[in-house]
Amino acid sequence: MTRIFDSHCHIYPVKVAQKAIESVDHFYGGLPGCPHDGTAETLLACGTAEGISHFVVHSVATRPEQVLSINRFIAESVERAKGAFTGLGAIHPDADCLREDFEQLTALGLKGVKIHPDFQRFEADSPKAFRIYELCVEYDLPVLVHTGDYRFDYSNPERVVNVLKAFPELKFVGAHLGGWSVWDRALSLLPDFPNIRVDTSSAFPWMDEKRALEIIRAYGSERVMFGTDYPMWTQRPDLDFFRKLDLSEEERENISWRSCAELYHISVK
Repeated sequence: MTRIFDSHCHIYPVKVAQKAIESVDHFYGGLPGCPHDGTAETLLACGTAEGISHFVVHSVATRPEQVLSINRFIAESVERAKGAFTGLGAIHPDADCLREDFEQLTALGLKGVKIHPDFQRFEADSPKAFRIYELCVEYDLPVLVHTGDYRFDYSNPERVVNVLKAFPELKFVGAHLGGWSVWDRALSLLPDFPNIRVDTSSAFPWMDEKRALEIIRAYGSERVMFGTDYPMWTQRPDLDFFRKLDLSEEERENISWRSCAELYHISVK
C-alpha cells in the first residue's frame, strides 16, 4: 500500500479547540459539522487508523500577539508526535516584529509558514503580504496560503499571479488545488508558474474524478500534495476519492507523499 502524508492539518490546544472550530464554522457560514475535535491527539489517532503516516500541522494567528504562543504549541505538538508531525509556523501580517517571528519559528524547528488571507483579512498581493514572502525567500521557507473564495477577493487566483510573478524563488503552496470555489479561474491562470504547488484539501467534495484529474495533471503530480483540512472533514472520503482516481503509480506516489516529503524535507525510512 502506498504511504500517505496529510499535508494540510489544523490543530489547536484542547482548551481553545472548540472555540476555534466554531469560529471556522461561522466564517464559512455553517459547515456540515466538524467530525473531529481539532486536537493533535485526535488527528494522530484517526489519521493513523486510516493509514496516514505523517501530518503537516499548523494553525492561523488571528492577532499578532498570538504568533509566538501558537508556534510554541505547534513545536511542542511536533515533539510529542515523535516523528509523525511536521510543523508550520503562524505569521500575522500586522506584526511589528516579523523578522523576530521568523527567527523564533525557525529556532523552534518549524519547516514553513501558514497564512490565511481571507481569515486574517489582507490581500495576498498587498505590501504587508510581500514582507512575509520576502522573509520566506530569505529563510528558504515554504509558505502555505489559503487560496480562493467566491465571496471575497483576498486570495483569488488573480492576486496569486501577482505573488508568483514578483517572487519566482518563493515556494508557494496554494491550498485547495489553488483556488477554493474558483477552480476554473485558478486552472486558467496558475499552473504555468513553476513556483506554485497545490494541495488537495477541501477540494474533492466539490468535483468529480474527471475534473480532479484535469487539475492535477495541469500542475503535474510532482507539484500536488494530498491533504484533508482536518478537522473540517473525516479523512476517509478524501482517501477513497483519491484512490479511485486513474493515476499512474508515479503520480500516486508523488501526490500521496513524495511531493510533500521533498518540499518540507521530511525523512522517509
